[in-house]
Amino acid sequence: MSPRIHLPSGWVTFVFTDIEGSTRLAQLLGPGYRPVLREHRRLLRDTLAATDGAELLTEGDSFFLAFADATAALTACLTAQRALTSHDWPTPEAAPRVRMGLHTGYAEPRDGEYASPEVHRAARVAAAAHGGQVLCSGSTAQHADPLPAGASLVDLGLHRLRGFDDRERLFQLVAPGLARAFPRPRTADAVAHNLPTQVTSFVGREAERAELARLVDEHRLVTVLGAGGAGKTRLAVELASGIVESHPDGVWFVDIAAVTDPGLVAFEIAAVLGLRPEPGRRMVDTLVEYAAGRRMLVLLDTCDAQPAASAEVISRLLAGGRGVRVLATSRESFGLPGEVVWRIPPLSVDPGPDGVESDAVALLLDRTVAARGGRAPDPTEQADLRRVVRRLDGVPLAIELAAARLRVLSAGQLAERLDDMLGTLDAGRAAPEPPVEQGWAGNQQDTVDLVAAAAGTPPPSAASRAVLRSASERHLTMQATVTWSYRTLGARSARLLRWLAVFAGPVDLPTVQWLLDEDPLDPLSVLVDKSMVLADPHASGSTYRMLDPIRAYAARRLVEAGEEQQARNRHVAWSRHALDRAHLGPDGRPVTLSLYALDPLAGELRAALRWCATGGSARSGLLLAGGLDQWWRERGLAREGRLWLFRLYGRLAETGEEVPEAELAAAYHMHSLHAGADGEFGEELRYSQRAEAAARQAGDLGLLARVLAGRAAPLVDMGQFAEAERVCREVIDWARQQDVTPDALLAIYNLAELLWRRGALAEAADLLGAARPVEAARPVERGRRSVDMLLGMVALARGDLVAAHEHLLVALRSRMSHGYLGRACDTLNAIAVRCALGGDPVTAARLFGAAQATRANLRATPGLYGPYWLARQAELRRVLGDAAFDTAYGEGGELALAEAAALALGVEHPDLALDSPRFTTPTPITPAPPAAPLSRPHHA
Repeated sequence: MSPRIHLPSGWVTFVFTDIEGSTRLAQLLGPGYRPVLREHRRLLRDTLAATDGAELLTEGDSFFLAFADATAALTACLTAQRALTSHDWPTPEAAPRVRMGLHTGYAEPRDGEYASPEVHRAARVAAAAHGGQVLCSGSTAQHADPLPAGASLVDLGLHRLRGFDDRERLFQLVAPGLARAFPRPRTADAVAHNLPTQVTSFVGREAERAELARLVDEHRLVTVLGAGGAGKTRLAVELASGIVESHPDGVWFVDIAAVTDPGLVAFEIAAVLGLRPEPGRRMVDTLVEYAAGRRMLVLLDTCDAQPAASAEVISRLLAGGRGVRVLATSRESFGLPGEVVWRIPPLSVDPGPDGVESDAVALLLDRTVAARGGRAPDPTEQADLRRVVRRLDGVPLAIELAAARLRVLSAGQLAERLDDMLGTLDAGRAAPEPPVEQGWAGNQQDTVDLVAAAAGTPPPSAASRAVLRSASERHLTMQATVTWSYRTLGARSARLLRWLAVFAGPVDLPTVQWLLDEDPLDPLSVLVDKSMVLADPHASGSTYRMLDPIRAYAARRLVEAGEEQQARNRHVAWSRHALDRAHLGPDGRPVTLSLYALDPLAGELRAALRWCATGGSARSGLLLAGGLDQWWRERGLAREGRLWLFRLYGRLAETGEEVPEAELAAAYHMHSLHAGADGEFGEELRYSQRAEAAARQAGDLGLLARVLAGRAAPLVDMGQFAEAERVCREVIDWARQQDVTPDALLAIYNLAELLWRRGALAEAADLLGAARPVEAARPVERGRRSVDMLLGMVALARGDLVAAHEHLLVALRSRMSHGYLGRACDTLNAIAVRCALGGDPVTAARLFGAAQATRANLRATPGLYGPYWLARQAELRRVLGDAAFDTAYGEGGELALAEAAALALGVEHPDLALDSPRFTTPTPITPAPPAAPLSRPHHA
């Protein structure tokens, strides 16, 4: 440096510049590098040194200058960058990218140089910059007043400069003609990560976090799969924030949703890592070289936006260095070697074993408190909050949106409105248009433009920018979230998704094939891979299900596509087919009906009934309801059965659909039995009469016998026992004459009960003995073993404990095996009487308590036997005393039905020794007052 150059003193602004990637540029250009370097020096001297700056050092591609004025220093840098950008270089790849850094500090020159730490700080500021970027320290920003015309400084926050213990606030010079978007500054931050800061608390998922942490520790590539809104990103970020210290070279979050072109995936990752494109070199190669010797975790979010490109970059990263690990979130897996796919489950909706609320309820409570201004939900809303999270299938985004609705609705109101799930959750949440020139969207677009230019590709189109905006808006509504995946589906997969919406629950592969009438494996695989359908493997084969928010979306699409009528009618046909199969064995022949076979079908049949009652065939609905005839009553759902029938009658009146009289008779007969079980005796009699009229009109003698066999039920319910007995005898005699005795089996059961009630035990036993082969020949009745139950009651009345024991245990075992839960309660009560008569009052009290608890859960009435059970319980109370009876009765009430049945079946067989109490004097049966209505007969 010439001694004639005046070096400023006092508050001096130091400027350092150099060419980013100069070594790579020299290799690329070869002999052509020297002219580029000379031209670069000329431009900088013309713009920097030509100002008031003092050039202290020029070495290779670097400049070091000192300015007495901070504004002049920034103006010189701005002018230099514009000159470099506008210059006509030999090729675009030959254009040098110069980084510049400024710092202002108090310094005095000595012997033609500065020996001050402020110089080193300025050098570190320059080292933090990227090519084409001008960074300055907070001190320079403070002294630069005014700023160059049209320029501004953007605060980049506090950063730790290499070699300095304190943090320096860095600013970026922004002005027309300068690039705006750059990667994060190259600084030595103590916490090496860029994980997004969460503004809401993380709730639950303890088990999931532990499992995912173990997988990330043991495997280099872990992909978190899940549907939109399942909480993949939030869980991954939460996990990553806890393992930053385990990765010395950082944990880096990259959102692939913002990438509009597959070729820009590597650029997006590189930008987060602080890397810039190198002339003549693929970005992925630069990325791999950087990562090769480092131990770091890269969290790639929303990889389903660019699955193929993400997979390629991940594969290269993992192959390039052993210290790199990748945690990815996506709606579909990559299929890469070594990839561990972990599917995120919905939040648990069931309370923990210690009574702690489920994670789903805990999240809803937390967000509801925030939505209501810090006011917690009323304790009376707890049950409705549980209903809400169950309807939402524990989907976190759906729960977050539901909490927002609780600003204006009670939990009960929200639960009632979830039949229109999308409309309710998305109400009032129209996606806003994000700003284009400022804030997040503007920065993202600048970044995309910059990396596109560096890659030699044109900037994204308006359509691509719309995709970019949708990436940020996709979680504003459930509709937008699912649309994000739906738009990637092919025609067959999209159709299958829409049609699967007609199912209420999981389905197996044959069912899906039935629905489409073609092999569904290919489109189904796509839906599973994209996490729009969940596959649950079992030993007998996988089942497939959709979360309720996705089902609601698919159902809306089904209507929009004009396919609802066809798809739902197909579902109704499948439901009827499934009901038929429940009555048949593998060989296609009738088998003993098990109500357990109907339990898994209940949700599907309700969905089919809903369609039949609103847009489909009421006749098909009546047939479906008839297939559940006994199930409604045995599960304590007689009232629900009646309501469905009323809806179907209304649909018939609306459409005028023709229904054969025989089918109407069967429906009215079923309705009568439901009404009796529900205590609606007038309705019971009215529909019994309608059933008889329709059956006579149909001319089907067997059907008429079945209808007439139930005519005693309303009479018993109204306390007209003698009249009921007369009707039963008439029906039985008529059925014998018409050779349809098996169809009058219900009348035989009812008559046997009435005979037992008035003590005609021998006639009852003879009647039942003759009915045994009839019952055994009828698959829909033999599982109930009503003959054995009634013979057991006769034996109890006679005091024959051996016969009672044997008959009742046979009846209980069969009823439990075939799912007749309401009838099993009657048998438990009968075995309780047998225990009381056999000298085991404590077991008797427990069984009474268990039977009553189950009957209460089923909302079932005790029927004809009610007074008898009460009389025996009163006698037990006298024997045991109030305290002991209540204790044993309460213990029984805590037992599940299966546990109570096991207790009853374990009762020891009566001793047949000479001194055994086989024959005892039974307590007389106390008949109910004739005028007191009880309920429908036990065997309805």
